[in-house]
Parts: sequence; structure tokens; C-alpha cells
Amino acid sequence: MTIAVLALQGAFAEHQQMLQRLGVDTFQVRQLADWQQHKDALVLPGGESTVQMRLLHNLGLYEPIREAILDGLPVVGTCAGMILLSQGYLNTMSVRVLRNAYGRQLGSFHTVGSVAGMGSDIPMTFIRAPYVQQVLSPDVEILAQVDSRVVAVRQGRQFATAFHPELDDDLRFYFHFLASVTNAAGEQ
Repeated sequence: MTIAVLALQGAFAEHQQMLQRLGVDTFQVRQLADWQQHKDALVLPGGESTVQMRLLHNLGLYEPIREAILDGLPVVGTCAGMILLSQGYLNTMSVRVLRNAYGRQLGSFHTVGSVAGMGSDIPMTFIRAPYVQQVLSPDVEILAQVDSRVVAVRQGRQFATAFHPELDDDLRFYFHFLASVTNAAGEQ
């Protein structure tokens, strides 16, 4: 299995480290030539969504990435990656997201919670995090909430979290995502 990690800005190296701990091959996508490589899934990391979106357009990556996701490429977006998948950005998930919902850097926090299909006591690190303000389709499954705010969702082969699983040692999130990638490969 090979997973592409968008490496324009943000916490991409941490995602690669977590996936490599599980024996998964990864490569960084920094330009259109990188995107042309074989991939079984994509990670959209945290960072600054406005900067990432501008770079996706400037580098000619916006349309190819959007089309691949709409064609069924499994993807996980964390924090800024959640924003990128939402309405108004890549428009591949039927959710509206509130950017920087928890405020500035000082509003960052860590908690544990339950995530559907992954168990309880999942560590969740929020850094200037968004949350899902509105679910726009019954196809969107709410996976986790913190203080009644939706912080993890799934729609088909797309996963999105407001928190950063790459910043904690717990691998359950990655096991769950990789299982969905394996299932997607078996369906093709």
C-alpha cells in the first residue's frame, strides 16, 4: 500500500511517520509530477487551509486531487485537511466547517473521546481547530463529538477530523483508515 501525503505546508511529516510505523509506504506531493505516482490513498494534513488552497491552485493540483477524491480515492483530512474537503474548498464532503472555531493558538487543547468504529479514550489534540458547523447530507456519518460539536466525520471513502491523530502515539485512527483503504482496493 502506498499513500500520498500533501506536503505543501503543515504537519505532513508527522502523518508519514505514523504511517511508516505501520509499514505503509508514503510519498510527498509537492507538485503535479509527484501527484502522477501510484497511490492507494491521500492524506491532507493540518496547517493553514488558506495557504494550502492557494498552493493547490497555483501548482495545478486542485482539479486532479478533487477529481481523484470524487472518483473514490480514499482520503483523510485532519484540521486544515478537514476544511479543504468541505464546502467552499474542494467541495468533496457535504459539510460546512467553521475555521479556527476554538480560537487562537491559546485555545488549543487535548482531550480523549470516543470515535465510532475506533473505540473510546482516543487522544484528540486540537490546534486552532475547526469543527463541522453543518452536515448537508444523510451520507455524512458523524464519528465523534466533543462538547456537542462535530469533530470527526466520514462520507464514503473520505474521513475528516478537527483533531490531529498524527500528534499522539495512538495508532487506532490509522488502523481504521488503512482498513477502509484495503476495503476500497478490494471493491475495485
